[in-house]
Amino acid sequence: MKITVVGAGWHGSTLAYRIAAGNYADEVVMVDVVEGKPQGLALDMMHSRAIEGFVTRITGTNRYTETAGSDVCVIAAGERRSAGMSRHDLLEANAKVVADVSVRLVERSPHTVLVVATNPLDEMLALCRTASGLPQARVIGEAGVLNTARWKHYVAERLGVTPDRVEGIVLGSHGETMVAVPSLTTVDGKPLRELLEEADIEALIQETRGCPAEIIAYLKTGSGFHAAAAAGEVTVRAIVEDSGAVLPVCAWLTGEYGLNDVYLGVPAVLGRQGVREVIELQLDAVERANLHRAATIVDARENEAEETILVSTKRAAGPSRPR
Repeated sequence: MKITVVGAGWHGSTLAYRIAAGNYADEVVMVDVVEGKPQGLALDMMHSRAIEGFVTRITGTNRYTETAGSDVCVIAAGERRSAGMSRHDLLEANAKVVADVSVRLVERSPHTVLVVATNPLDEMLALCRTASGLPQARVIGEAGVLNTARWKHYVAERLGVTPDRVEGIVLGSHGETMVAVPSLTTVDGKPLRELLEEADIEALIQETRGCPAEIIAYLKTGSGFHAAAAAGEVTVRAIVEDSGAVLPVCAWLTGEYGLNDVYLGVPAVLGRQGVREVIELQLDAVERANLHRAATIVDARENEAEETILVSTKRAAGPSRPR
């Protein structure tokens, strides 16, 4: 089993290490454009195998040759948000990166599943799908697990419990298109709406939406990566192990929730071919309306990204492409 992570920044390198330490892959390949960076990080990670007891090999490279035959490829490359920057501000900078990377990966691993982590996620999924030519089920966005973890954290903090006592899910996608589902959120089996007033619940939703900007404001440069890497690893593991686990991911909809031809955060059954099935939850009227509103926003952004792909793929085909 071979897994590639493109991008050796904080997010990508942390994800690569978590996957390797999980010990369910034969090799993890970490690719980055900065010469020496993925090689040095991979060597450091390899030294930890004797301490932590895993046997997965980690290869660092600036080329795509070493990625050939990957079962899963994660795209975590591109610019990260800084203070005052929205995910949408990243579109132009990251479009050409994701289009380029998608083409190179699929050329060498035509049967791979692509997991996209680069922001703005909705647009990057559309670009990745178009550039790669893969079936929609094999192009997945990882945001749902991360958003759900953040929602559970804030609910737990508000009620003074640990997150493992909270059950819940977040649909939609990142940022303002995130759709928390209070009607299906419980704490120790008790419905959230029996424990908190609607105003308190709305405050938690806003806190969950705003927490990435809060992290960025603290850090000054860069953004959060530990939780994102953990979310990515859980998603990759479910695909590699063909587990049939149900996880919230950005998946292509074909009528589910009354929505068609759009990538949106929903619970899905994952396996070796990517998304096996989208699970439809029973939402209340407000939550369903919010999901449809999110789909409208996302669809507009994905259409914009589809136009951007024409320029991005042309640049990706230039003479400077590495081997």
